[in-house]
Amino acid sequence: MTKRPYDDPFTDCKLGSDAILGTQTFEDVLFTDETETPVNVLTGETPKHSRATLDEAKAFAAGIDTDTPQIALPASVEAQVETASKPYTAAAFFHFKATGSLRRHRAYHAAYESNAFTVTFDADYETENLTITVEEVSELRRDEM
Repeated sequence: MTKRPYDDPFTDCKLGSDAILGTQTFEDVLFTDETETPVNVLTGETPKHSRATLDEAKAFAAGIDTDTPQIALPASVEAQVETASKPYTAAAFFHFKATGSLRRHRAYHAAYESNAFTVTFDADYETENLTITVEEVSELRRDEM
């Protein structure tokens, strides 16, 4: 099967499929109950808005209305203070805050949206690790699509 430029899901990406094929684990990127929260220097306590559990964060991420699976990521202490927000945020499982670069984010997104690849992930909140696996769909299976 000859690929035409418009068939290539990576046309607009700086990385090609070879950069993301296989299994990659991104360590210490997920929200946990131990995620850093701000402390009021006058009282020594964490503000109410920054108190949250892992179960709340996972429920929040799962409740986002989108076709792309979401994960719970830690919010920076600065963001929590400046916006009086929770210590977590939700993002697509291939978000650059989890994968470490916007280039990798775009490549994973392209693969996820393409019928030429299968993309699976495991968000292990116990270890704070995110594992993403990308496999190319065989030529035979592509012809069936």
